[in-house]
Amino acid sequence: MGFMPYGYYVFVAPALLLALLATVLTKITFSRYSRVGSRSDMTGAEAAMALLRSRGVHDVSIEATRGFLSDHYDPRSKTLRLSPGVYDSPSLSAIGVACHEAGHALQHAAGYGPLALRSALVPAAQIGNHAAYLLLAVGMGMNALALVKLGAILFSAAVAFSVVTLPVEWNASSRAKRMMVSAGIVSPDEAAMAGRVLNAAFLTYVAGAVTALLQLLYFLSRAGLLGRRDD
Repeated sequence: MGFMPYGYYVFVAPALLLALLATVLTKITFSRYSRVGSRSDMTGAEAAMALLRSRGVHDVSIEATRGFLSDHYDPRSKTLRLSPGVYDSPSLSAIGVACHEAGHALQHAAGYGPLALRSALVPAAQIGNHAAYLLLAVGMGMNALALVKLGAILFSAAVAFSVVTLPVEWNASSRAKRMMVSAGIVSPDEAAMAGRVLNAAFLTYVAGAVTALLQLLYFLSRAGLLGRRDD
Protein backbone atom coordinates (compact mmCIF):
# COMPACT_ATOMS: atom_id res chain seq x y z
CA MET A 1 0.00 0.00 0.00
CA GLY A 2 3.01 2.28 0.22
CA PHE A 3 2.79 3.05 -3.51
CA MET A 4 -0.48 4.91 -3.03
CA PRO A 5 -0.44 8.69 -3.46
CA TYR A 6 -1.33 11.01 -0.61
CA GLY A 7 -4.83 11.56 -2.03
CA TYR A 8 -5.64 7.90 -1.52
CA TYR A 9 -5.13 8.06 2.24
CA VAL A 10 -7.20 11.25 2.48
CA PHE A 11 -10.01 9.59 0.50
CA VAL A 12 -10.18 6.41 2.62
CA ALA A 13 -9.27 8.04 5.96
CA PRO A 14 -12.85 7.93 7.34
CA ALA A 15 -13.06 4.18 6.71
CA LEU A 16 -9.62 3.54 8.19
CA LEU A 17 -10.63 5.49 11.29
CA LEU A 18 -13.85 3.48 11.54
CA ALA A 19 -11.85 0.24 11.24
CA LEU A 20 -9.52 1.34 14.03
CA LEU A 21 -12.39 2.30 16.31
CA ALA A 22 -14.23 -0.96 15.58
CA THR A 23 -11.13 -3.01 16.38
CA VAL A 24 -10.53 -1.17 19.65
CA LEU A 25 -14.20 -1.46 20.64
CA THR A 26 -14.19 -5.19 19.91
CA LYS A 27 -11.11 -5.79 22.04
CA ILE A 28 -12.45 -3.70 24.92
CA THR A 29 -15.88 -5.35 24.83
CA PHE A 30 -14.44 -8.86 24.56
CA SER A 31 -12.06 -8.16 27.44
CA ARG A 32 -14.86 -6.75 29.59
CA TYR A 33 -17.14 -9.77 29.25
CA SER A 34 -14.31 -12.27 29.32
CA ARG A 35 -14.24 -11.49 33.05
CA VAL A 36 -17.93 -12.36 33.43
CA GLY A 37 -18.60 -16.08 33.84
CA SER A 38 -21.80 -17.75 32.70
CA ARG A 39 -24.13 -19.35 35.24
CA SER A 40 -24.07 -22.59 33.24
CA ASP A 41 -20.27 -22.65 33.53
CA MET A 42 -20.06 -23.97 29.96
CA THR A 43 -16.88 -23.31 28.04
CA GLY A 44 -17.04 -21.85 24.56
CA ALA A 45 -16.49 -25.29 23.02
CA GLU A 46 -19.23 -26.83 25.16
CA ALA A 47 -21.63 -24.02 24.34
CA ALA A 48 -21.03 -24.36 20.61
CA MET A 49 -21.59 -28.11 20.77
CA ALA A 50 -24.76 -27.66 22.82
CA LEU A 51 -26.11 -25.14 20.32
CA LEU A 52 -25.40 -27.41 17.36
CA ARG A 53 -26.95 -30.44 19.01
CA SER A 54 -30.04 -28.45 19.97
CA ARG A 55 -30.63 -27.91 16.24
CA GLY A 56 -29.91 -31.50 15.27
CA VAL A 57 -26.45 -30.89 13.81
CA HIS A 58 -24.07 -33.70 14.81
CA ASP A 59 -21.50 -33.79 11.99
CA VAL A 60 -19.48 -30.68 12.92
CA SER A 61 -16.22 -31.09 14.84
CA ILE A 62 -14.81 -28.47 17.20
CA GLU A 63 -11.09 -27.83 17.53
CA ALA A 64 -8.82 -25.40 19.35
CA THR A 65 -6.70 -23.11 17.19
CA ARG A 66 -4.07 -20.44 17.80
CA GLY A 67 -4.37 -16.68 17.75
CA PHE A 68 -6.49 -13.99 19.38
CA LEU A 69 -10.09 -14.09 18.10
CA SER A 70 -9.02 -16.32 15.21
CA ASP A 71 -12.28 -18.23 15.55
CA HIS A 72 -13.87 -19.45 12.32
CA TYR A 73 -15.97 -22.18 10.75
CA ASP A 74 -14.52 -24.16 7.85
CA PRO A 75 -17.40 -25.42 5.66
CA ARG A 76 -15.06 -27.65 3.63
CA SER A 77 -14.23 -29.90 6.57
CA LYS A 78 -17.23 -28.97 8.71
CA THR A 79 -14.88 -27.89 11.47
CA LEU A 80 -15.42 -25.12 13.98
CA ARG A 81 -12.07 -23.75 15.18
CA LEU A 82 -11.97 -21.71 18.37
CA SER A 83 -9.15 -19.57 19.75
CA PRO A 84 -7.66 -20.31 23.21
CA GLY A 85 -9.59 -17.47 24.86
CA VAL A 86 -12.84 -18.95 23.56
CA TYR A 87 -12.40 -22.73 23.40
CA ASP A 88 -11.85 -23.44 27.10
CA SER A 89 -13.24 -20.29 28.71
CA PRO A 90 -16.65 -20.20 30.48
CA SER A 91 -16.98 -16.43 30.01
CA LEU A 92 -19.87 -14.70 28.27
CA SER A 93 -17.45 -13.38 25.64
CA ALA A 94 -16.31 -16.91 24.86
CA ILE A 95 -19.85 -18.26 24.71
CA GLY A 96 -20.98 -15.41 22.45
CA VAL A 97 -18.14 -15.90 19.97
CA ALA A 98 -18.41 -19.69 20.01
CA CYS A 99 -22.16 -19.61 19.41
CA HIS A 100 -21.65 -17.10 16.60
CA GLU A 101 -19.31 -19.53 14.87
CA ALA A 102 -21.80 -22.32 15.51
CA GLY A 103 -24.28 -20.05 13.76
CA HIS A 104 -22.16 -20.34 10.61
CA ALA A 105 -22.30 -24.12 10.88
CA LEU A 106 -26.09 -23.90 11.16
CA GLN A 107 -26.15 -21.65 8.08
CA HIS A 108 -24.17 -24.29 6.22
CA ALA A 109 -26.48 -27.08 7.35
CA ALA A 110 -29.54 -25.07 6.26
CA GLY A 111 -28.08 -24.15 2.87
CA TYR A 112 -28.08 -20.44 3.66
CA GLY A 113 -27.64 -18.70 0.30
CA PRO A 114 -25.36 -15.77 1.24
CA LEU A 115 -22.90 -18.16 2.94
CA ALA A 116 -22.70 -20.28 -0.21
CA LEU A 117 -22.18 -17.13 -2.28
CA ARG A 118 -19.41 -15.92 0.02
CA SER A 119 -17.66 -19.28 -0.17
CA ALA A 120 -17.89 -19.20 -3.97
CA LEU A 121 -16.35 -15.71 -4.02
CA VAL A 122 -13.31 -16.68 -1.94
CA PRO A 123 -11.01 -17.74 -4.85
CA ALA A 124 -11.90 -14.71 -6.98
CA ALA A 125 -11.53 -12.36 -4.02
CA GLN A 126 -8.11 -13.75 -3.09
CA ILE A 127 -6.77 -13.63 -6.64
CA GLY A 128 -8.37 -10.30 -7.39
CA ASN A 129 -7.10 -8.70 -4.20
CA HIS A 130 -3.45 -9.66 -4.73
CA ALA A 131 -3.38 -9.12 -8.50
CA ALA A 132 -5.26 -5.84 -8.23
CA TYR A 133 -2.68 -4.13 -6.03
CA LEU A 134 0.13 -5.20 -8.35
CA LEU A 135 -1.67 -3.89 -11.41
CA LEU A 136 -2.62 -0.68 -9.63
CA ALA A 137 0.94 -0.12 -8.45
CA VAL A 138 2.37 -0.59 -11.94
CA GLY A 139 -0.49 1.30 -13.59
CA MET A 140 -0.23 4.33 -11.34
CA GLY A 141 3.56 4.30 -11.47
CA MET A 142 3.61 4.18 -15.30
CA ASN A 143 0.48 6.29 -15.72
CA ALA A 144 -1.04 3.36 -17.63
CA LEU A 145 -4.79 3.76 -17.28
CA ALA A 146 -5.53 0.38 -18.87
CA LEU A 147 -3.71 -1.38 -16.04
CA VAL A 148 -5.44 0.78 -13.43
CA LYS A 149 -8.81 -0.10 -14.96
CA LEU A 150 -7.99 -3.80 -14.95
CA GLY A 151 -6.81 -3.58 -11.35
CA ALA A 152 -10.03 -1.82 -10.33
CA ILE A 153 -12.12 -4.50 -12.05
CA LEU A 154 -10.22 -7.29 -10.30
CA PHE A 155 -10.49 -5.49 -6.95
CA SER A 156 -14.27 -5.45 -7.32
CA ALA A 157 -14.26 -9.18 -6.45
CA ALA A 158 -12.76 -8.37 -3.06
CA VAL A 159 -15.36 -5.65 -2.58
CA ALA A 160 -18.17 -8.06 -3.44
CA PHE A 161 -16.80 -10.51 -0.88
CA SER A 162 -16.75 -7.82 1.84
CA VAL A 163 -20.32 -6.76 1.07
CA VAL A 164 -21.69 -10.32 0.98
CA THR A 165 -19.95 -10.98 4.30
CA LEU A 166 -22.22 -8.48 6.08
CA PRO A 167 -25.52 -10.42 5.92
CA VAL A 168 -23.63 -13.67 6.60
CA GLU A 169 -22.10 -12.34 9.82
CA TRP A 170 -25.25 -10.54 10.95
CA ASN A 171 -27.36 -13.65 10.43
CA ALA A 172 -24.87 -15.84 12.35
CA SER A 173 -24.96 -13.42 15.29
CA SER A 174 -28.74 -13.22 15.16
CA ARG A 175 -28.99 -17.02 15.31
CA ALA A 176 -26.51 -17.14 18.19
CA LYS A 177 -28.29 -14.51 20.28
CA ARG A 178 -31.62 -16.23 19.89
CA MET A 179 -30.60 -19.88 20.11
CA MET A 180 -28.13 -19.64 22.99
CA VAL A 181 -31.13 -18.79 25.17
CA SER A 182 -33.53 -21.38 23.71
CA ALA A 183 -30.83 -24.06 24.06
CA GLY A 184 -30.45 -23.23 27.76
CA ILE A 185 -26.82 -22.13 27.42
CA VAL A 186 -27.36 -18.67 28.91
CA SER A 187 -30.19 -16.66 30.42
CA PRO A 188 -31.73 -13.71 28.52
CA ASP A 189 -29.74 -11.17 30.53
CA GLU A 190 -26.52 -13.08 29.89
CA ALA A 191 -27.37 -13.31 26.19
CA ALA A 192 -27.70 -9.52 26.09
CA MET A 193 -24.17 -9.14 27.45
CA ALA A 194 -22.73 -11.76 25.11
CA GLY A 195 -24.55 -10.04 22.27
CA ARG A 196 -22.63 -6.83 22.89
CA VAL A 197 -19.44 -8.66 21.99
CA LEU A 198 -21.00 -9.83 18.72
CA ASN A 199 -22.31 -6.34 17.92
CA ALA A 200 -18.85 -4.86 18.39
CA ALA A 201 -17.31 -7.57 16.22
CA PHE A 202 -19.87 -6.92 13.48
CA LEU A 203 -18.66 -3.31 13.27
CA THR A 204 -15.27 -4.61 12.10
CA TYR A 205 -16.98 -6.23 9.10
CA VAL A 206 -18.88 -3.02 8.39
CA ALA A 207 -15.62 -1.09 8.52
CA GLY A 208 -13.99 -3.61 6.18
CA ALA A 209 -16.80 -3.29 3.65
CA VAL A 210 -16.77 0.51 3.81
CA THR A 211 -12.98 0.55 3.38
CA ALA A 212 -13.18 -1.76 0.37
CA LEU A 213 -15.92 0.33 -1.23
CA LEU A 214 -14.02 3.58 -0.76
CA GLN A 215 -10.87 1.98 -2.16
CA LEU A 216 -12.78 0.84 -5.23
CA LEU A 217 -14.28 4.30 -5.73
CA TYR A 218 -10.82 5.82 -5.53
CA PHE A 219 -9.40 3.34 -8.04
CA LEU A 220 -12.31 3.94 -10.43
CA SER A 221 -11.74 7.69 -10.10
CA ARG A 222 -8.03 7.28 -10.86
CA ALA A 223 -8.93 5.16 -13.88
CA GLY A 224 -11.21 7.88 -15.19
CA LEU A 225 -14.28 5.71 -14.79
CA LEU A 226 -15.83 7.82 -12.05
CA GLY A 227 -15.83 11.58 -12.37
CA ARG A 228 -12.66 13.31 -13.52
CA ARG A 229 -9.30 11.70 -12.97
CA ASP A 230 -7.26 13.53 -10.34
CA ASP A 231 -3.49 13.08 -10.53
